[in-house]
Amino acid sequence: MDFLYSALVFLHMLGLAGIIAGFLMQLMTDNAKATKVLLHSSLLQFVSGLLLVGVAEMADLTDLNHVKIAVKLVIALAVVVVGVLNLRKPAKNLAVVAGVLAVVNIAVAVFW
Repeated sequence: MDFLYSALVFLHMLGLAGIIAGFLMQLMTDNAKATKVLLHSSLLQFVSGLLLVGVAEMADLTDLNHVKIAVKLVIALAVVVVGVLNLRKPAKNLAVVAGVLAVVNIAVAVFW
C-alpha cells in the first residue's frame, strides 16, 4: 500500500508541474498546446488527489483533516473548470487564474 501511495504522490506532483508548465507556456509563448497541457495536468492532479485520499483512508495511513481536503478539492475543481474554459476560448487571464489557484493549492497543502 505504501508503494501505491508513493506512486500517487508522484503523479500528483507531476500534475502540479504540468499545470505550472502549461500556465507558463501560455503566458510566455502563446503555444496552442498549452491549453491542453494545463487541462490534462489539472485532471491528473484532481484524480490523483482523490485517489490519494481514498488510499489514505483505506490504509489508515494518517489522520486526515477533512476540512483541508475539502478546501483543496474545491480549489482543484476550480482549476479543472478554468482549464476547460481555457481550452474552449484560450485567454492569458484564464491561464493566470489557473496558475494562481495551483499555487494557492500548494500553499494550503504546505501551510495548513
